[in-house]
Amino acid sequence: MGRVLFAVFLIVPLAEIAFFIVIGKAIGLWPTLLGVVVTAVAGSLILRWQGLQLISEIRQTMGQGRLPARALADAMMVVIAGLLLLLPGYFSDLIGILLLIPPVRTLIYRALASRVQVMTPTSPTGYGFGPRRVED
Repeated sequence: MGRVLFAVFLIVPLAEIAFFIVIGKAIGLWPTLLGVVVTAVAGSLILRWQGLQLISEIRQTMGQGRLPARALADAMMVVIAGLLLLLPGYFSDLIGILLLIPPVRTLIYRALASRVQVMTPTSPTGYGFGPRRVED
């Protein structure tokens, strides 16, 4: 795990620098910097909008007596996308934009859902509670 984090912290900044150079050469300095500012503003708007929508969707799902696993996963991926768009850099923007595409989120959700087990509190009778796979 430590090696993976080390690689990520090494590769991501290098990728950001490479993207800045390539895009800067293609469109110039000021349009490149403007693009960073525009995506940061878009990221902050997405975070604000998604936060309000997330609360509403979770309340609705829980009101129906269901675990809002899919809604939470989608919302978290959109929040991560917004955070990535806030970061200055085109590599993080690319990943953030990919996370905004619903089919991409579905692929990620399916890959992660098979590895996640939800622990719920037990009742005095123990009926209907306990670990279970995330399904949606």
